[in-house]
Amino acid sequence: MKRLLLLACLVASAGCSTVQPWEKGNLAKPEMAFGEDVLDARFMDHTYFSKEGASGGAGVGGGGCGCN
Repeated sequence: MKRLLLLACLVASAGCSTVQPWEKGNLAKPEMAFGEDVLDARFMDHTYFSKEGASGGAGVGGGGCGCN
């Protein structure tokens, strides 16, 4: 049981890493983004807004208390 716990801790700690300042440029490249293709996203937004009959609301809202 102790060995299994130790192994789980080692595996969990292997995912933690730090990014050096000179490596952040590589992470900022478009191919590293989690999102979809830009043109595909714009097409999907256009389709959504055409169906809903309204624009906006696709981004993250800012401010307020969040008690809506």
